[in-house]
Amino acid sequence: MILDKHYNHLESEPKWYEIWESKGYFKANPESGKPGYSIVLPPPNVTGSLHLGHSVMTVVQDVLSRYKRMKGYDVLWLPGTDHAGIATQMVVERELAKEGVSRHDLGREKFLEKVWEWKHKNGSRITKQLRCLGTSLDWSRERFTMDEGLSKAVKEVFVSLYEEKLIYRDNYIINWCPRCQTAISDLEVDYQDKPGNLWHLLYPVKDLDIKLEIATTRPETMLGDTAVAVHPDDPRYSHLIGKFAMLPLMNREIPIIGDAELVDMEFGTGVVKVTPAHDFNDFATGKRHNLEQINVIDETGHINENGGKFKGLHVLEARKVIVEELTSLGLISKIEDYSHSVGHCDRCKTVVEPILSKQWFVKIEPLAKPAIEAVETGKIKMIPEHHKKTYFEWMNNIKDWCISRQLWWGHQIPAWYCHDCGEVVVSRETPLKCTKCGSSDLKQDSDVLDTWFSSGLWPFSTMGWPEKTPDLMKYYPTDVMETGFDIIFFWVARMIMMGIKFMDDIPFKTVYFHGLVRDEKGQKMSKTKGNVIDPLEITDEFSADALRFTLAMLPLQSRDIKLSKDWIAGYRNFINKIYNATKFALMQFDEDKVFEFNPSEYVEDNFSPVDKWILTRLEETVEKVTSGIEEYRLHDSAAAIYHFFWHEFCDWYIELIKPTFFGDNEDEKSVARRVIIKVLDVSLKLLHPFMPFVTEELWQHLPFTFDGKDESIMITPFPEKNAIPSFKTDADNFEKVLEIIKSIRNIRSENNIKPSQEIKAYFVIETSDVESIVDERKEYLNKLARVSEIEFRTNYEPDKNTASSKVSSGTIYIPLHGLVDFSEEITRLKKELARIAVDFEKSDNKLKNPKFIENAAIQAIEKEKQKHAEFLEKINHIKERLDGLN
Repeated sequence: MILDKHYNHLESEPKWYEIWESKGYFKANPESGKPGYSIVLPPPNVTGSLHLGHSVMTVVQDVLSRYKRMKGYDVLWLPGTDHAGIATQMVVERELAKEGVSRHDLGREKFLEKVWEWKHKNGSRITKQLRCLGTSLDWSRERFTMDEGLSKAVKEVFVSLYEEKLIYRDNYIINWCPRCQTAISDLEVDYQDKPGNLWHLLYPVKDLDIKLEIATTRPETMLGDTAVAVHPDDPRYSHLIGKFAMLPLMNREIPIIGDAELVDMEFGTGVVKVTPAHDFNDFATGKRHNLEQINVIDETGHINENGGKFKGLHVLEARKVIVEELTSLGLISKIEDYSHSVGHCDRCKTVVEPILSKQWFVKIEPLAKPAIEAVETGKIKMIPEHHKKTYFEWMNNIKDWCISRQLWWGHQIPAWYCHDCGEVVVSRETPLKCTKCGSSDLKQDSDVLDTWFSSGLWPFSTMGWPEKTPDLMKYYPTDVMETGFDIIFFWVARMIMMGIKFMDDIPFKTVYFHGLVRDEKGQKMSKTKGNVIDPLEITDEFSADALRFTLAMLPLQSRDIKLSKDWIAGYRNFINKIYNATKFALMQFDEDKVFEFNPSEYVEDNFSPVDKWILTRLEETVEKVTSGIEEYRLHDSAAAIYHFFWHEFCDWYIELIKPTFFGDNEDEKSVARRVIIKVLDVSLKLLHPFMPFVTEELWQHLPFTFDGKDESIMITPFPEKNAIPSFKTDADNFEKVLEIIKSIRNIRSENNIKPSQEIKAYFVIETSDVESIVDERKEYLNKLARVSEIEFRTNYEPDKNTASSKVSSGTIYIPLHGLVDFSEEITRLKKELARIAVDFEKSDNKLKNPKFIENAAIQAIEKEKQKHAEFLEKINHIKERLDGLN
C-alpha cells in the first residue's frame, strides 16, 4: 500500500504497457456477447515517425476506446500502416544512391526485394513509438496496406469497378512530378504564390497585317499551341474566327476558334493561346473543338522532339531562350512583373508539369452521389459540422480520379497487354493467355495504384473483406473516424465512396476532425523555426500521461491548436498532485491491512457536511466527464476532472478532512476513510482514459478488496452517476460556506494578516436561511479562515479601517484594527505600486511604438496588450487599497 516518495513514469509506463498487452486486454472478441465498438487507426506511413499530429489522433481514439471498454463494450481498435508508395520508394532509392546503384540497375523484382527488406527492418518504428503513448490498440490484428489480404481486396475492387466501366484508361491531362517521375492527383498539388512575369506575345494572323496579343506566364508551352481562342461575341475578334494564326518559332498554322467557356472578353487582351497537352482548361477546350494534342514536355521536365530546335532544354532554360528569340523578332510587346499560383508536388516540392499522358482513372461521379447523400441525411455525422460545407463543395464538383502512378512500390495494376493484338486483359488472377486472340505473350502494366486507392478500402479491407469474416459482421460499420481536417478529400471522402459501393453501408457513423497543432504563438511547427515539439522527448521528460492530458485539454475541434511545452509541464505537476493526494489517503490506513470494501456498492453512512459536499461534486463530475466524452468534447471532460480533483478534492476536501484523520474519533475516521477511498477510486477511473499509466499504478495501491475485483483499472466498469450518494441541498449549502471562507482568505491575503491571527467577522445577510447554514458549520470557518467569531447583522456601518467582500448571500465585514500596521502596509503598497508602474510604462511605450505594431506578430501584440491590461488592473487595485488605508 505504501507508495514511493516520488512517481517514476520511466519505470511505471513500460511496465504497465507490457502487462496490459501480455494479458490481452487490448484484444477484441467478436464472440464475447458484448456490444461492439470499433475504430480503425488512420494508418501512418511506414516511413514515418511519431509526430504531434499522430499524438493528437491516437490520444483521442485511445480515450474513446478505453472509455468504451470500461462501459462494457467489446472494443476493436485496429492498427496498421500504409505502404506510402512515393515516400517509401524515395527513401529506398536514396539508400541505393549512397551505394552508387539505381533501381533501374537492379530491375523491378530485385528493387522490390530491397524495399521489403527496408520495410521489415524499419517499418515497425512508428508502431513501437505509438506504444510509448499508451495506445490500447489490438496489435494482434495489425495490418499493412500491402499485406496479402489487403492486396486481394485491392484487386477485387479494381476489377469490379473495371467490369462496371467505372475504371477506364485514356489519354488525359494530368499533374506530373518530374522529380518523383509519376503522375500525382489534384489533391497532391500544393499551390504557392510565386513572383514571376507575364509575357505579352504577338501571334501574326495569316494573310492579314494583324498580330494578336496573348499574355502568358509560361512562354515555353507555346511550342505545343494548337489554337488561338477568342470569345465568339467579341466585336474585336469575332470576324477572325475560322482564320489561322502563325505560331511563332514553330512556323505552324493554328486555327482561331471561338470559345465562350474558355475566354472572358473582359479579362486581359481577350485572346487566349490553347495548349491542350499542357493545361487543364485547354485540354477541355481541345476536346470541344477536336484540336490536335501536342506534348512538348517530357517526363523529366525537358523539351521533347515535338519542340523542334529547343529539344533537350529544361523548361526554365527553354523559357529564357524562347523569350530572347521572340524579343529579337519583335514578337513580345511587353513584360510585366506578375505574382501567380504555381503548383508544387506536395512531397518533394518540385514544380508540377501538367502534361498529356495515358493513365488509369476512376469515374467518380456515380460513386460520389450516394456519399454526398450519406452526409446530407445525417447518416454520417461530421464534427465540427462546418467541415460538411467543405466536403460538399468538393464532392459536388468532383473530377475523375487518376489512380495510376509510375512507381514500382505499390499495388501493381492488374491489367495485362497482349503483344500480338493489343487487347487489355484485366483480371483478379494472372492470365495465361489473351482473352481475344489466345496469345500467351502478355505483359503486365508497369504502373502501380495511387496509395489512397488501397487506403480508401481501409475500414473493411482490414477486417477481411472480400470474405465475410466475424470481424466484418460485428465491427463494420465502424463507430468513429478521427483524423485531421486536411485529408477530408484525400481519404475521408474516398472511404465513404468505397464503403458504400462495396459494403452497401457507410464505413463509419461519425467523422471527428481535429485541427493542426501549432506552437503557443500560433506558428506552424518546423525544424527551421526551432519550435518543433518531439512527442517522444516529451514522454521521456514529462511522461506520456502529461502529454496525453495536455492534448485532451486543448480545443481539438479548432482549426489551429496552440501547444506550449509549459502546459505539458503544468499537467505533469497535476500528476504529482494526484500521486501525493493518493499517498496522503493511503497513510490513513494500516500499512498491511486490506480494507474490506467494494466502492461500487456504497451504503448510506453518517456523512459529515464536507463528505456530503465532495460526494455530490463527485457525482456531478461523473456526469460532466461522461457527457463530454460521449459528445466528443474531450477538453470539457478533462477540464471537469482536473477542476474537481485539484481544486475541490485536494485544495478543499483534504484540507477540511485532516483534523478528522488527526483526531481521536474512530467512527468519524472510519467514515472519512470510506469517503476518501470512494473519491479516489472514482476519480482514477474517470482519469484513466486520459492518463492510463499513473491511474493504473495508483489504483493498484488502493487498499480495498472484494469478490470479483478486477485485475486492472482498464477493465473495471466506468463510474455511473447513480452509484454515488448525492446530497444536492447539503452540498449547495456547504458551497455557500466555502464562498465565505474564500472571501475571508482573500481579505487576509490582501491585508497581510498573519495566518495564525484569529479574526472576528460581521456578516450582513441577504437570504433568510444563510445564518443557520453558516452557524451549523462554524468549525470550518475557524479551521480554514481562522474566524474566532462571526456575528450576523441585518445592517452594519463600517469605519474606514474595515475590509469588506460581497458574496452571494450577503456581505462580509472585517475590522482591521489590531490586525494591520497601517503605516507599514501603506509603505509596502507604495513600493509595490512603483514597481508595477515601471513595468506598465515599458509596456505602454511598446504599444505606442509604431515599429512594434507594424513588425511584431499578431500574437506578440495581443500578448503585450494583455500584459498592459493586467498591469493597469493591478495599479488601480493598489490605488484603491491605498485610498482606503489613507
